[in-house]
Amino acid sequence: MKKYFRQFTAFTFCFILYTSAVFAQTAPPQEKNKREAQLVELNTLDKTIKLDIRYATDNNFVGKTVYSEARAFLQKPAAEALLRVHKQLKKRGLGLVIFDGYRPWSVTKIFWEVTPEDKRKYVANPAKGSKHNRGCAVDLSIYDLKTGEPVPMPSGFDEFTERASPVYKGGTEQERANRDLLRKLMEKEGFIVNVNEWWHFDYKDWEKYAIYDVSFSDAAKGEEVKAIN
Repeated sequence: MKKYFRQFTAFTFCFILYTSAVFAQTAPPQEKNKREAQLVELNTLDKTIKLDIRYATDNNFVGKTVYSEARAFLQKPAAEALLRVHKQLKKRGLGLVIFDGYRPWSVTKIFWEVTPEDKRKYVANPAKGSKHNRGCAVDLSIYDLKTGEPVPMPSGFDEFTERASPVYKGGTEQERANRDLLRKLMEKEGFIVNVNEWWHFDYKDWEKYAIYDVSFSDAAKGEEVKAIN
């Protein structure tokens, strides 16, 4: 019994040290030999790409505003691929609505700190960084171009339940069809759906980009967005 107690105590101590280190971390992890960013603002590609940047409001799982501006960016290859998806949807009278794109690392840290441990599979660990931090992840859905309203999906955005799964069998047939259409078109253009979130897609080659913590204003100007070597 003493042996197991010592093992448990050692494990607990290491976990506390690791958690404390993450909370104390004030800068993104540094990675070498990464591409410099070329972040593109998504709604400049097509005026019918709609923005619904929840983190620029208090209508999000944090319950407060974490973005000072309602803007969305992706690395240029990912942005171009996203535009192709949007054009395919327009043929059906539909379009993309963007919830989030590039996310500063400091915001990822906030998300991790406010999320209960049993829900942390839905957020990225700042010690490793997020694909959003690299400008290669996007959260999005589909809306009706004529009405401006979002199409029904099996769950809401940032809903931390089983309904958020891209393979959830519940909901209505129409909700699942809309979700599956989005996935089909996104995967055709090199995006990969997140295993826990139907709205979250990562672009191929994401690992070639560094983790960034620059403001949207600097991203838009193309300044200070360099790989950390």
